[in-house]
Parts: sequence; C-alpha cells; structure tokens
Amino acid sequence: MSQNKVPVAVLAATGAVGQRFIQLLENHPWFDVVAVTGSTRSVGHKYGEVCRWLLPTDIPENVYNLKVLPSNPESVETPLVFSALPKSEAKIIEPLFAKAGTAVCTNAGAFREDPNTPILLPEVNPEHTALIHAQRAEKGWDGFIVPNPNCTSTGITIALKALQNAFGVKRVFATSMQAISGAGYPGVPSLNILGNIVPYIANEEEKASWEPRKMLGEINDGQLDLADIGFSFHANRVPVIDGHTVVLTVELADPPADFGLVARTLSDYQSPTISRKLPSTPKPVIRLRTESDRPQPRLDITEGMTTSVGRVRPDNLFDLRMVVVSHNTIRGAAGGSIYNAELLVEQGFIKQ
Repeated sequence: MSQNKVPVAVLAATGAVGQRFIQLLENHPWFDVVAVTGSTRSVGHKYGEVCRWLLPTDIPENVYNLKVLPSNPESVETPLVFSALPKSEAKIIEPLFAKAGTAVCTNAGAFREDPNTPILLPEVNPEHTALIHAQRAEKGWDGFIVPNPNCTSTGITIALKALQNAFGVKRVFATSMQAISGAGYPGVPSLNILGNIVPYIANEEEKASWEPRKMLGEINDGQLDLADIGFSFHANRVPVIDGHTVVLTVELADPPADFGLVARTLSDYQSPTISRKLPSTPKPVIRLRTESDRPQPRLDITEGMTTSVGRVRPDNLFDLRMVVVSHNTIRGAAGGSIYNAELLVEQGFIKQ
C-alpha cells in the first residue's frame, strides 16, 4: 500500500453522521479529508464556525478551516466521497457524483434496494462488490454507489453470517432496543423518550428484515439472490445514547449436536481474507461475552467496530437465543462506510 493518501470529501459534513465521518477520518492512513459540504446556510463559511459539534473530541485542525462547499460534483472534485446525506437528498445528489466518475460510499439508504447496488459489510460479503460492474453498465456511470447497511441490520448480519457459514439459518425472531443517536440530531424529543420506550421506528422493521437477506445472499450469473431466511422483527427506541441492542431467537438449518459449538463458531469468526488487514478491520470481528448480564451498550461499544454477542443459549422453540450489541454511529454508520472504502481500495475500485 502506497503512502499516498486518497483525497476525500464528506457530504453533509455538519450533521451528526457527517461529524462522525470527520472524527474517524482524522489521521486515517489511507484517506485525507480535503473538502466538506453542507446546507446553503453553511456554504462559504469555515466548517468549524458553522458546525455545531456534538462529539466529545475536538474538530480536527485540518478540517476546522475548510470552507463548506455545495453538495455537487462541480464544487467537489475528489475521487471518493463519503455521504451523510439524508435519503431524500442522496437519491438526487449521489447519482450526480457517480455519473461524474466519483466513488460514493454512503450511509444513506436511497439505493440499498437497487439490484445492482451491494449493501456492503467487509466482514460478510466482500464478493458483492462484483455488482459494481453491472451498476456501471446499467447506469452508464464511471463512478459507483456503495451503501453500508442500516445501523440495526449491521450487527445482526455479522452474527448471523457466522451461524450461516457453519449451520445455515432458517428463521429469525428479533427485537431491537435502539439508541437515540440513531435518530440523528436533534432526534427524538426528550419528553417522548426519557423514562420511556417508543415501540415504533418508521420503516425500521422492514429494513432490518430485508437487508440481512441481501447481505447474506449469493451472486449467481451476475445477479444477487436473497438468502432464504424468514424474519420477524420488532423495532423499539430506548433512552440509550449510543449502541443498538438486538435480542434474537434463531432457527438453524443444521443445528449441532454439541451446543457449545455455536458459541465457539461466533467467537472464532473471522473476516474473509481480503478484509482482514484493512485499517478499520475490527479485532475481533465478534467479541463473545460469557457473563450472564452482557453485552450492554454502555460497556460493550467501546471498541467501536467490533460486534458484541452474549447470552448464547439453547431455545426450546427454535434452536438458540442471543443478544447482539453494536455501535450504531461507528460500525453501523460512518465507520462502516470508511471500512467499505478501504475494501474498495484493496480491490482496485478506488485508485490510490
């Protein structure tokens, strides 16, 4: 890997996810933030003067004085952009960058359902980037769009991948307890969430039931076939700042005679070879907690990119129960997009 860094831009850099991109990209060994974009209110001003910074670290010095640019390829000329745009804006703006030859690694869900757009998790499906060739051919783009999954889909898909490889997965019943940071800023009003649980998050159950099937699917004859897994999902917003918790009950296709093999399969899971030595590779991919009361968001999201799994135990109706905790704004958002970009560099889709 050359020492030359790829110049990158962050679209919608003043928002909550955009700020996380800025934070995680500081001193990144492969990428250098040279441009940021924002709303018309922010354009023309210094980033540090118009950004209401929400994170406990300071704004990186190299970004503080950058002038905020409009979110269009005429203003931003970098080979790679990280998009924190809202879905409605991403649907219009991201194709403009792809058409201009830019690689777009996005946290938005505008194109996740497109059959030629991979939902990428380097620990799970690096081979799905083969869809980029079909995307370019269909759209006539020199660039491309690669989204990371919904923040809730991320952790459960990583855990299910380990089980799918070893035993096959037939059905999943799941309930999420999702942090308020997943709603962005200013997010959920305090009077709605303090001391309360909101048992509804718009479109979340649909996304968390469908996206894992795409990520766990296989490419056959240039097309992606969804994994044949049944999902039943309940989504809830809870008064936790960061860290999504999902409790799952799973039916396996070929359950092992020795249940202890399930826990060992989860703790021993490794990324595919091409994804193992990238700068953002989680170490370990899955941290298995054996304590009776773990994982917990407050205690188990400190590693950021690692997925924590615990309370792995037999189930009388299906085969097993477990609890998954992952950091929704790092592994499930900005950190996931950065990890995707690293894989795309490694695979040659982004030139350094």
